[in-house]
Amino acid sequence: MTKDVDALNIYLEQARVNAAGGDAVAIVIGSEAADLDSMVSALLYGLLASAAVAPGAPPIVPVVNCPRGDFPLRTEAAYLFAAVGVDVNALLFVDEIDLEALHRAGRLRLILVDHNILSAAHEKFADAVDAIIDHHPDGGLYAQAQPRRIEPVGSATTLVAEAMLCEKPALIGAGLATLMLGTILLDTVNLDPAAQRVTAKDREIAVQLGEASSLAAGELFETLEAEKFNVSALSTPDLLRKDYKAWGTPSLTYGISTVMTSIQDWSAKDSSLVAGMETFLRSRGLACLLAMMAYTDAGRTFHRELVVYAPDPLLAAELAAMLEASDLGLSRARPVGLVDSGKVKMYTQLNTSISRKKLQPLLDCFFSVIKNTCPS
Repeated sequence: MTKDVDALNIYLEQARVNAAGGDAVAIVIGSEAADLDSMVSALLYGLLASAAVAPGAPPIVPVVNCPRGDFPLRTEAAYLFAAVGVDVNALLFVDEIDLEALHRAGRLRLILVDHNILSAAHEKFADAVDAIIDHHPDGGLYAQAQPRRIEPVGSATTLVAEAMLCEKPALIGAGLATLMLGTILLDTVNLDPAAQRVTAKDREIAVQLGEASSLAAGELFETLEAEKFNVSALSTPDLLRKDYKAWGTPSLTYGISTVMTSIQDWSAKDSSLVAGMETFLRSRGLACLLAMMAYTDAGRTFHRELVVYAPDPLLAAELAAMLEASDLGLSRARPVGLVDSGKVKMYTQLNTSISRKKLQPLLDCFFSVIKNTCPS
C-alpha cells in the first residue's frame, strides 16, 4: 500500500467516526448507480475538501450510494480498490447512515458528485445541497450550491483530479493516481474518440495521472474492462440484482436483469438457477422476470440470449408467443444439464441490437393489453 492510499484510509476511518457523532456533517455522495466514477469521485473529493475545511465547519464524510451488500456486484470497483489498497471496511455505505434523521435534525449538508439531480429517494433533501461537482447535463436545480461545477467531461473523476492536482497535488501518489486514472479510462473507453465520451481535459488529466501511476494506462484499462464483466464469483441472486430494473404498477410488476455471461456458463455454475429466479421473482412480487444475457465469447464476438420466467402458465405462454413473434430473432436454447419447463423459456437472441432499453417498451405494450388477466 502506498502512503497516499494509507492517508486516504485513515481519513475514511475518521469520517466514519465523524458520521456517528451528534454534530452536523457534510455528506459527499455520488449517484444511485454507485458506479466506479461515483465512488472514486466521492471518496477523493471528500479527501480533498477535508484538507481545506475551515475550523468549526461540519466534517466532510463520503458515502457510497449503495448498500454494503451490493458492493461486490461492482466487480471493477472491488478489483481496483483491492489492487491499490483501499480499505473497504473503512467505507461508509448509504445503508449505514440515516440521512433522513440527519435532515430532520438540521444536521445534513450534501455535496453531490457525478450527478446534479437528486434521486427520488433523496429529493426530500433538496434544501441541504451545498455543492455540486458533475459532468452530466445541468438540470438547473439547487442554485444555492457553491461550488456548483457542472462541466461536460467524460468522467466526474476528471474534475476531482483536476482540482486535486491544482489545489493539493501532494495528496496524489502512485495509489491515488492509479485509482483516478483507472476510473477515467473506464468512463472514456480508454480515451477513445470513437466512443464519443472523451474530452481534451480528460486526456490532459489522464496524462498527468499516468506519470504518477504505477501501471501503464493500456494495461490498467484492459484489466478493469475485463473485471467489469467478470461475474465468475457471483451467485445467481447476485447476477440477477447486479444490473436489475423493474417496471409496472403496484398490481403488476415485471423485472429485467442484464446478466453478463452465457446461459450455458450460468447453468454450469448453478444447476438450480431456475429455482434462484423463482426466489428472486417472489421476493420482489413480480409477475415475470427476464434475464437478458450479454457477453463476448473467446473470439470477441458479442452475443445476446434471453431467459424468461413466469410462474403463471397462461402468462408464460402468451409472453413467449409475443416474444417469439417479435424482431428479437429468438431461437430456443437448450443448455446441457438444464431442463426447460413451462415456467421458464431460454433463447438465443439473434438480433443483438435489441438491449433492455429497447425491449422494455415492447413489454410495457404487452402488459398494458393483458394486465387485467395477469396475476398481481
